[in-house]
Amino acid sequence: MLDTIELQTQAEPRASLIVLHGLGASGDDFVPVCQAMDLRSVGGLRVLLPQAPERPVSINGGYRMPAWYDIGLDASGQRVEDERGLRESQRAIEALIAQEVERGIPASRIVLMGFSQGAAMTLMTGLRHAQRLAGLVALSGYLPLAGTTEAERHAANADVPLFLAHGDSDEVVLPARGLASRAELERLGFAVQWHGYPMGHEVSMEEIADVAGFIRQCLA
Repeated sequence: MLDTIELQTQAEPRASLIVLHGLGASGDDFVPVCQAMDLRSVGGLRVLLPQAPERPVSINGGYRMPAWYDIGLDASGQRVEDERGLRESQRAIEALIAQEVERGIPASRIVLMGFSQGAAMTLMTGLRHAQRLAGLVALSGYLPLAGTTEAERHAANADVPLFLAHGDSDEVVLPARGLASRAELERLGFAVQWHGYPMGHEVSMEEIADVAGFIRQCLA
């Protein structure tokens, strides 16, 4: 099981929010973001911020850092997807969801959210999950293993609410990649709420407020 920070708003939580950090970051980085969201109307909420394991990241010279999967380049300079790492992290996140269900939170009361690599894992895991989730929030990320999504997506989450957001001047995950992911999801029939913000590879207060509104709708 992943090392996880837990925050809880009441003694008896009625819903869970799982937040996945980005490359080289930690769960601690998103504690202030979660604390800034107005989710009082949800009632009791458990927030889980798991820590990705450390692994060598090829694009950073093989330096070990917290990462949900490796990022490499082929001989032509194109990014190579680490399918093994993606699927390993998917299983770890699935185990975290299963733990919440065992603790009494139905899958339909669980929101999965992530930033950058965490956003990729949110889409990777959420669209394939065998139980209907409350919603998926992908910030400054993209759809990984896009070529397998159509065959592997689960019918249980065919209509799961999707919130995708991106900075207009993101220099790490280019806006075009986020827009391409949105187009592919819409081609597959998903209803996507798309939000663009005048910022780079970061999170803004306006975005946090919009995410909080989306989560309140998902857990109303």
